[in-house]
Amino acid sequence: MEILYRDNKIVVCVKPAGVLSTDEPGGMPEQLRAELGDAAAKICTVHRLDAAAGGVMVYARTRHAAADLSRYIREDRVEKTYRAVLRGVPAEKSGELRDFLFHDARRRMTFVVPGPGKDVKESALAYTVLQEREGLALTEIRLITGRTHQIRCQFAHLGTPLWGDGKYGLPGESGPLALWSRRLAFPHPVTGERMEFAKAPPAAEPWTLFDREEKE
Repeated sequence: MEILYRDNKIVVCVKPAGVLSTDEPGGMPEQLRAELGDAAAKICTVHRLDAAAGGVMVYARTRHAAADLSRYIREDRVEKTYRAVLRGVPAEKSGELRDFLFHDARRRMTFVVPGPGKDVKESALAYTVLQEREGLALTEIRLITGRTHQIRCQFAHLGTPLWGDGKYGLPGESGPLALWSRRLAFPHPVTGERMEFAKAPPAAEPWTLFDREEKE
């Protein structure tokens, strides 16, 4: 477990792909308790990352810190930047995607729908294509809203699904999912100091298909 920062209020770490971000058996909170050497440690999930994705996450170590970080997220004071590899290149090399999304909890999938409705949420993200190679696009993504499977759903709807996404992209594709939490910035829940953490995607395909300076 790679820990980027810790104090008695928060812990910032790198979630490996394939690990749940929530407090379930084998999930990140359980693994962080093991890493900290305290099976009873309070580790609160304040934001989520798809199990198939990896990258930078922050966890709260007290109830008050969890409440503050959750409030910062609601107030759009938490900046989340991702890297993704798309199968296909968007017609516009940078811009915003704005869609109405409906999450079907029973099917565990999110869908783009025509307009407002019950349990439908307006969703937005900004993106920039950093590099192209052989029909793939290395893309930087900044979430404006945070919805379940938002990045995967919106880019699949655009016709450029994520590499490795058998759920929203090519049927039967088994991964790895090319989605990485690259950078996370937020105010510290006690001091208010702006904290910023970053981690480049792993040295593995498809990330290695692109120049390192652009990847980072």
